[in-house]
Formats: sequence, structure tokens, C-alpha cells
Amino acid sequence: MIQERPLPTFKASTAEVSKEEGLRLYNDMVLGRTFEDKCAEMYYRGKMFGFVHLYNGQEAVSTGVIQTMRPGEDYVCSTYRDHVHALSAGVPAREVMAELFGKETGCSKGRGGSMHLFSAKHRMLGGFAFIGEGIPVATGAAFQTKYRRESMGDESADQVTAAFFGDGTSNNGQFFECLNMAALWKLPIIYVVENNKWAIGMAHDRATSSPKIYKKAEAFGMPGFEVDGMDVLAVRSVVKEAVRRARAGEGPTLIEALTYRFRGHSLADPDELRSKEEKEFWLAKDPIKRFSAYMTEHNLATNDELKAIDKEIQAVVDDAVQFGLDSPEPNPADLRKYIFAEE
Repeated sequence: MIQERPLPTFKASTAEVSKEEGLRLYNDMVLGRTFEDKCAEMYYRGKMFGFVHLYNGQEAVSTGVIQTMRPGEDYVCSTYRDHVHALSAGVPAREVMAELFGKETGCSKGRGGSMHLFSAKHRMLGGFAFIGEGIPVATGAAFQTKYRRESMGDESADQVTAAFFGDGTSNNGQFFECLNMAALWKLPIIYVVENNKWAIGMAHDRATSSPKIYKKAEAFGMPGFEVDGMDVLAVRSVVKEAVRRARAGEGPTLIEALTYRFRGHSLADPDELRSKEEKEFWLAKDPIKRFSAYMTEHNLATNDELKAIDKEIQAVVDDAVQFGLDSPEPNPADLRKYIFAEE
């Protein structure tokens, strides 16, 4: 069996989008896909090293969540599959690519690499190599927002935090502890489970006694939603309500986005565990092709307009690669720099 859970139904009429908004969403998803494809090329050409986990197929989740928030103002906390989250949050493609090359101009000054992207300026709280690590960090960010507003009287403190993690992480203790704390204190946070069906090589349904992750929200008295993670408008619709609740002081929301990664767990993964039938089933639901069709069918864009965006994005990514290759390596004399905060 390819899947036991049908994708949630979604009516386009419930998620009307303007041409400007639609093009922004399309631009963001194409940037993520094009960037990741270029990363694969650089890795296999021996220009990029270490562990590199790509996001192909899951773009509707990153775009649907982050672009519905306030990119660069609200907080985003990621996983080791963090490149596209950083791009959606506004971190320039040049800085992300340079970081993957380990260069001084990278967003983490070449110290983080693929799994540890960070940008204080863009409220990107980091990528984390170990599952579950980012959930407490995100919960802490949401707590400080609430504390600044309610205890310190800072009316400008209305930020929402999005914590991304995978289906495998939902069996981790930090998941349960943080959801409990967030519900108890009504923190302005959205917990986003990117359920791509596989935790490295373990199928989700074989690893958990309760496969429907969104239902775990019931234990903490918070809303839990299941959404088609291959439909950017469906994700956007659910996140709009979650953001509204968070800013209104109504507390956290758990969202389970049913999605799929088109590549193996990492670029070093031969991806032999997943069946050809399963892959083809999900490839047919490509979120970018799906949204492209929506845009043209609803007269929000022409094929020529979308192709022009594709071309522009390719130029941005090519420029990012050249910038990364031309950038300097970190200075060995600065080995201990950035360990502690500097005045």
C-alpha cells in the first residue's frame, strides 16, 4: 500500500489569492526547488561537502507557513533540512549558498554548514542536526515574545514563532514537553510537522503507535490540524488561522502537513527503501506544478509570466553559486571567534 491516509480535501474557493500574492508564493517555491537542485549538482561535482539534506517536494510547506507569517520579523526554527526554510525567511541565496561552501560570507560565517544555518537579522533561529533540538529553542523564542509583551509592557512584541520538524521527531520527548509548556502558557507558536512519511529509512506508520500526529494536540488542549502539504494554498489557509490565534494570545497550534521528499534522506542516501510506485504516486502531486496549474487556470498568471520567474530565479541561484565559490575561506586566526556573543 502506498499510503493509508488519504490527503485532506481542499476547495480552492476557500483560499482565494490575488495575483500579487500568488506570484510571491510561486517565486518562493521555485527559489527553494532551484536552489536545492543546484546544491545537488555542486555536491556531486565535489564542490560541497558534509551532510546535505534536500527539501525537494516539500516547498509548499515552507512557503505556505513562512510567507503567511511576517518573514524577517517572526521567528523560524528549522531542522537539518533547513536551506529552504532560510530562503523563505528572507536569508539571501548568496549567504545560504556561501554557508554550504563553508565560506566566511555565509550566514553562519562558514561555521555552520548545511545543517546549522542561522541568521539573527532574519529571525532564522537555526538548523539543528539532532531531531527535536529546535523545538525547545522555538518554544523559548515564543516565551520571550510573550514575556516582553505581558511582563515588560512591550506592545511591539507580537511575533509568532514557527517550529518545523519531521514525523520521526513527534515521538521525541522534547515534542511532548514543549507542547505541554506552550499550551500551559498560551505561547504564540505554531508547531509544524512535515510528515514526509519517512524518518531516514523508517516508515512513519511502523515507528509510532499513533500515526495521526495532529491528534496528539488533543492531549494538551490545543488545536491540531491535518493539511495537504503538497498544496500551498491549503497550508496557507490553515496557517492564517494559527497565526491569528497566536497574535491574539490564544496560544499554540499543531499542524501536520502531509508531504513527501522527492530525493533520498540526504545526498549520500541511495534511496533504495522507498518503492518506485510510492515515489511516482507523490511525484504526480508536485506542489510547484500543482500551483502553477492553479495560477493559469484561475487567470492569475500566464505560462510566459511563470517561465520568466523560473528564468529570474535560475539567475539568482547561479549568482549565489559564483558568489560562494569566489568568497574567502574563514581565517584560521578566527578559530575561536563567534563562540560567545560579542559587544
